[in-house]
Amino acid sequence: MKIREVMTSDPVLCLSNDTAQHAAELMREHDVGSLPVIADHGSRTLLGMITDRDLCISVVAKGLDPKTTRIASYVSTPVVTCRDGENLNQAERAMQEHQVRRIPVVDAEGRCIGIVSQADLALKDGPEKVSQTVAEISKQKRPPIAA
Repeated sequence: MKIREVMTSDPVLCLSNDTAQHAAELMREHDVGSLPVIADHGSRTLLGMITDRDLCISVVAKGLDPKTTRIASYVSTPVVTCRDGENLNQAERAMQEHQVRRIPVVDAEGRCIGIVSQADLALKDGPEKVSQTVAEISKQKRPPIAA
C-alpha cells in the first residue's frame, strides 16, 4: 500500500515566524498534536515540526509569553519525511527508527503535501504490526528526569 492512500492530504501548516499561541490555537482548532512548519504558504517548503509538547516544555515551562514568542527556535529539525509514492512499510520503519508518531509527506520539490500518522497506520495495518510500531516508538530514549 502506498503512503498517498492513507495520508492526510493538505495538512494544517504553520510558519516559523508564527507565535507559540497561534500554533497552539491551530492545534486546538484542528485537534492535532503537531504541525509541519513551512517557510511560506507559497512554496510550502518544509522546515521542521512543532508539537504541543515543544510548546509546553520550551515556551510555557520557561515562562515565555506565548503571544510574542516565535516558534522558529523551538521547531524540531531535521525532520523525518517520506514521499507519497513510497510504501507504507517505509513510513512505518521510519517512525520506529526515529521514534516519531507523525511524518510529513513531501513531493519532489520538498513541499509539504500531507502527513501520515501512527493512527493512519493503525487503521490500515494488522494488529501485530501496529503493536510493534507503537512499542518501538514508545521506547524510552534516556533515563527519566528525577522529580
